[in-house]
Amino acid sequence: MTDTMPQITLPDGEVVPAFGQGTWHMGENRRLAGEEEAALRLGIELGVNLIDTAEMYGNGTAEEIVATATQGLRDRLFIVSKVLPYNASRAGTIEACERSLKRLNTDRIDLYLLHWTGSHPFTETLAGFERLQRDGKIRHHGVSNFNLDDMKKWVGLAGGKTVAANQILYNLTRRGPEWELNPWCRERRIAIMAYTPLEQGRMLGNRALTEVAARHDATPAQVALAWLLREEGTIVIPKASRPEHVRENRGALDIALTEEDLIGLDRAFPPPKGKSSLGML
Repeated sequence: MTDTMPQITLPDGEVVPAFGQGTWHMGENRRLAGEEEAALRLGIELGVNLIDTAEMYGNGTAEEIVATATQGLRDRLFIVSKVLPYNASRAGTIEACERSLKRLNTDRIDLYLLHWTGSHPFTETLAGFERLQRDGKIRHHGVSNFNLDDMKKWVGLAGGKTVAANQILYNLTRRGPEWELNPWCRERRIAIMAYTPLEQGRMLGNRALTEVAARHDATPAQVALAWLLREEGTIVIPKASRPEHVRENRGALDIALTEEDLIGLDRAFPPPKGKSSLGML
């Protein structure tokens, strides 16, 4: 198993992990909390120190699970959380962040995102982010589920160019962002955070994926993650609640896909017209 963790560089020059642990659906069943905490802790032991969560996940319980799993390890971690759109006024953003900080049992969030667009003007949310950054409660701000028009509006605001990341649904079966959004963000060094990178397992029976996996003595999930990890400026955040899946996900870092692999995956999962996996290396 490789000891090297892939990294990306944020717009301000900070280098952060390109591979992390997601927590969507954690905290929804209290009886599973112990297993979820153990899975996160194992990931950290394996060097996966970026953890993505949100106030929405388990109505805040996922953040509490992160706090328990990371007790005594905070300085090793890069923690991402999100504010819900209906909380995203200036004052509401600040208050939501305070609640997340309490649940996470930490004094700062490394990257704080607007979860998706809502009724509050972007200027309000951005003002809240800026106040939180001045107060040292968040280190970077970003957005989630933004399309290209949303991104242009945000970056066009005073202070909006400091946006660090856009977290989006992106995987082999969801390649639309490759057409315009990803290149636009990459030009500005805005990180793309790929959530649901395995399409909740629905893609894993694909024949091309299994053939590539067999050539690498790997699993289809590892190949799907490796496909995302090779893309510049992309952070991949699979969620795992069981130790075997944590180890499986971590094993994706050992896979170097070949030109033959990428061509085969493009045939099975067609990219937008004029794009290809080979052009994304």
